[in-house]
Amino acid sequence: MYTHVMVGANNPEASIKFYDATFGALGVQGHNMGERAFYQSAAGQAFGVGAPANGEAATYANGGTIGFAAQNKEQVDAWHAAGLANGGADEGAPGKRPQAPGNAYGAYLRDPDGNKVCAFCQLPEGE
Repeated sequence: MYTHVMVGANNPEASIKFYDATFGALGVQGHNMGERAFYQSAAGQAFGVGAPANGEAATYANGGTIGFAAQNKEQVDAWHAAGLANGGADEGAPGKRPQAPGNAYGAYLRDPDGNKVCAFCQLPEGE
């Protein structure tokens, strides 16, 4: 549905460390390019983080959330723990999300620059 998402970072080193850890928990390796890093899905969609190209301060979108797919609840839990251990802030602990479609299980974080991200999976029925 999308080709890529890019978020800015005021401290690229801290943000790349955060995304290396959280994407690593989802089984996705990053491609570090100095002040930028990119993480690509098997389907070809990419997520990037780095210093803004125009040289101005990075800011986050109020009301914006970027969601990442996890294969199971263990990956969601690992993603959340990796984010907290690498400069992220809790924005919603791992758990079932009855307001989301299906039998959703997810967690939310703020990255080191305040961008809101989440990881979700669908639990088997009855879980």
